[in-house]
Amino acid sequence: MSVTASGADYTGVDNLEVMAEAENYNRFLLSLVTRHLAPGLRVADFGAGTGTFALPLRGQGVDIVAIEPDTALQARLRQAGIATERDAAALADASLDFIYTFNVLEHIADDGAALRLLARKLKPGGRLLVYVPAFAVLFTQMDHKVGHLRRYRRGGLRALVRGAGLAVDDVRYVDSLGFFATLAYRVLKSNGDGSIDRRALRLYDRLIFPPSRILDRLLSPWLGKNLLLLATKPAASPR
Repeated sequence: MSVTASGADYTGVDNLEVMAEAENYNRFLLSLVTRHLAPGLRVADFGAGTGTFALPLRGQGVDIVAIEPDTALQARLRQAGIATERDAAALADASLDFIYTFNVLEHIADDGAALRLLARKLKPGGRLLVYVPAFAVLFTQMDHKVGHLRRYRRGGLRALVRGAGLAVDDVRYVDSLGFFATLAYRVLKSNGDGSIDRRALRLYDRLIFPPSRILDRLLSPWLGKNLLLLATKPAASPR
């Protein structure tokens, strides 16, 4: 399953490079993965990009495979020592304990089919972590630039994952202050090219994102720039 809408190489690599500098944001996303890991688990990064998360996990000794359709990014990952596949279909069914995917499903035309494929690759009891952009009202030039097809709402994402045969353990909005910052970006940068301003990103990451995470404790059921979902593949029914 290609993680891009067209199957072509990814057009937002420059934004990926800038996002690697968002230290607090990336540390938070990495923590979402590591809290669920244990020795011996087989893990996949679906839409690994430049390896922002696969690389540190590999450095911690995690048995990880990157799934990345972009040819140049595949080469970078392999050169860094990460086992890489272009398509999740290349992996054996019921071979993974944990799959995470950060800001990827919104690129895929048939996101439901992608989730069904990932569900097949999980072992019974295996878990899927999904992080996607939220709220169509926040769709900006940056979404257009990087090939986003949609933003999600809580109920819709829950239904989509359940439709793939997974049990949803948790789904909530994340980065409540980011909702308002993105709304402002949409108004002020309506004629921009969608590129991320490096200086603005650093300021947001250092000054806004940490208090936003605190505010999420109150607002996560209703509001946030992103959605976070955790699901489990049900154990096989006894015969």
